Formats: sequence, structure tokens, C-alpha cells
Amino acid sequence: QVQLVESGGGLVQAGDSLRLSCAASGRTVSAYAMGWFRQAPGKGREFVAAISRATSTTYYADSVKGRFTISRDNAKNTVYLQMNSLKPEDTAVYYCAKDRSFRATTMTTSSVDYWGQGTQVTVSS
Repeated sequence: QVQLVESGGGLVQAGDSLRLSCAASGRTVSAYAMGWFRQAPGKGREFVAAISRATSTTYYADSVKGRFTISRDNAKNTVYLQMNSLKPEDTAVYYCAKDRSFRATTMTTSSVDYWGQGTQVTVSS
């Protein structure tokens, strides 16, 4: 079993930055791809970013490319999402996720086997 706990969400203004953290426990996640998804009210859960087990490969949704950066510290069993230049359309609950494989480029909701509980990010205009 793996437990994922997100933190760092909050209410910010457009153009501000936030850094989300995801601490994993129960088992090391260093051998697996990790990622972030988000879900806005009334919408489905969508992919945001993923990182391979070796941190050499990152993959982003077009909507966040150039503004968000995913990283991981395998020694701390923690994954991060640095979000810059936030927009109101980034408002959502953000979920940390562990993939069944080590590949970041194939991460989807179907390939995730563990989810965090989510953290709310609200961006006001």
C-alpha cells in the first residue's frame, strides 16, 4: 500500500505562484513514474504533469507547459509541482498520483494505481 498526501494548495491571485508537494509513505515510489492531475467543478479529472522514475523525462499538458514544473526528490519520497503565472482556469482540486510503470509519457487516469486525497487551488482574477 502507498499513501500519498498533498499539501501547498490555497487561494492566490492571477499571476501568482504556488508549490504543491506530495509526500509518499508505505512504500518507496522511486521506481515509478509520478504525476499530477486536476479536476475542476463539473469536469473530469485531467492530466497535468508527470515525471519518470529517473527524473530525466517530464511530460506536461499543453495548457500548463512553460508555466508548471514537476520534480521529485527520491531520497525524500516526495514529488513537487511548481506552478507559476497561475490563471483562473487553473482553479481545481489537484491530485498526486503514482503510476503502475516507470514511464512518464504514458501516464493517464487508467495507468494510476494510487491517488492522493487532493488539495484545492483557487486562482482569483
